[in-house]
Amino acid sequence: MWSKWNRSTKPLTRPVKQAGERRRRLKVQKKRLANLGLPAEKIAKMNSKQVRDLLKRPAKLAKKK
Repeated sequence: MWSKWNRSTKPLTRPVKQAGERRRRLKVQKKRLANLGLPAEKIAKMNSKQVRDLLKRPAKLAKKK
């Protein structure tokens, strides 16, 4: 059960995701793909969802080499 103190100390809104952090994560993920051996030309054409999908199973990507 929530007490009055707990309700008053909780923030009213959650923090908003920052665009700079999103770009930084994407940059790091693209470097990881390059280290796995994917060509830079192919990485540059990918969107963020494609990058994340490839990094979910890096062992599968390593087998394709």
